[in-house]
Amino acid sequence: MGSVTGRGVLEGAFGLLEAVREAQEAGLTALAAETGLPKATTHRLLEQLVSLGAVERHRGRYRIGPRMFRLGHGWQPHPRLRAAAQGPIRELAAATGASVGVCVLRDHLTIVVSGVGGEAEPLVSMRPGSTYPWSTAAGKVLMANVGPDVPLGPLPASWQRVSAQIREDDIAFDHEEVIPGISCVAVPLRDRSGDTIAALCVVVTRSGSLSRLADLTRQVGRFVGAGLGGR
Repeated sequence: MGSVTGRGVLEGAFGLLEAVREAQEAGLTALAAETGLPKATTHRLLEQLVSLGAVERHRGRYRIGPRMFRLGHGWQPHPRLRAAAQGPIRELAAATGASVGVCVLRDHLTIVVSGVGGEAEPLVSMRPGSTYPWSTAAGKVLMANVGPDVPLGPLPASWQRVSAQIREDDIAFDHEEVIPGISCVAVPLRDRSGDTIAALCVVVTRSGSLSRLADLTRQVGRFVGAGLGGR
């Protein structure tokens, strides 16, 4: 019984953290409504999170605290990914003017791990933690290479053919399929063992430039992969 209760408390706390992150800053009433928790429970959990530094209170409203910021920035799907990608993606963004990101698939979503803003801002944010549907170019690259271990639910009837083509070409495109006016090209980032760790994506507002960016994105992807090393 205690373990069930404890799990319920943890789920409530993490639900609140998600709600605070989405809102960026919100009051008690709004957070209780968003999470479906009783107002008294919401207040109690928020104050506990404040005391731990996971949430901070500002003029009666709540926002993510410094402890969560430190912990969140420590996460990456490979211990060398951020260091290997940081320089190359900045150079790629500077050379092309495009928005550039490193993404992973988690919880049915494409999540930005690291990125540099460019011409796709503000329609597409490359801020770490930004999320998009799995059907982005980056998500398709990851889904095609990682395979059925990623539980994304029912897939389009054409997915088997599309994923085979992505694996053959080692690249995926998104021609305004997810966001009108936004196009994207993505390649897998692999370590020396050949494991797909993440995806490198380049996002533009000019779909005609994708073919020109494809080879450059591949080159940068290989360079980042070389920096990942083996397992």
